[in-house]
Amino acid sequence: MLLHGLTFDRRQWAPLLTYLPGRRVLALDLPGHGQSPSQKSYRMPGVADLVNRAVVAAGIDRPIIVGHSIGAIVATTYASRFPAHAVVNLDQPLLPGPFGALIRNAEETLRGPAWRTVWDGLVAGMGVDALPTAAWSLVERTSRPRADLLLGYWEEILRCTDAEIEEQRRKDLTVLADNQTGYRWVSSSRPSSSYEGWLRGALPDLEITVLEGGHFPHLAHPADIASLL
Repeated sequence: MLLHGLTFDRRQWAPLLTYLPGRRVLALDLPGHGQSPSQKSYRMPGVADLVNRAVVAAGIDRPIIVGHSIGAIVATTYASRFPAHAVVNLDQPLLPGPFGALIRNAEETLRGPAWRTVWDGLVAGMGVDALPTAAWSLVERTSRPRADLLLGYWEEILRCTDAEIEEQRRKDLTVLADNQTGYRWVSSSRPSSSYEGWLRGALPDLEITVLEGGHFPHLAHPADIASLL
């Protein structure tokens, strides 16, 4: 099962799908994205519940869940609530860290007419320009940012403290460890020693893969991601 990042849609998985012939793959539009209807709330447990409806409808049992960016938060939450074989996290820290502080400081702007400046500033740091031309174009075509989506999917950051979020993530990962659900982190650089230590404290069997590039490893290295799967 493939879950895209915030503001994007399932079309972004097209390059990866070419390397998965014969595999049964469910690529979803997250709530409020693509062809999925908007919701009053985008809290992670509710989003995970909606994803599970699609999984049940498709007749899939214990999926491998690949989540890019915030899709990896959804994937992690999903795996803590429903049966899953493994989670593949594409470039998404599970703790807010500096990103959380940035979003909280930008909340007033996000709620006003200049909200788009916050999103555009984030995209500028995602390494899109370093992608192959076709992949760069795909990022452009599949992104439909809206203020309600940003505020909705970032509500946890805006309404909870770092300590509260860490406690919830630890609970989620403990469930994964107890259920022997595999977990792989894929990013362009190795996580800091403190963050890696925190992850391994909850997930002793965590696997880490470093693929040079920016925020879109599934577009920069689709064959490598397919091999991992």
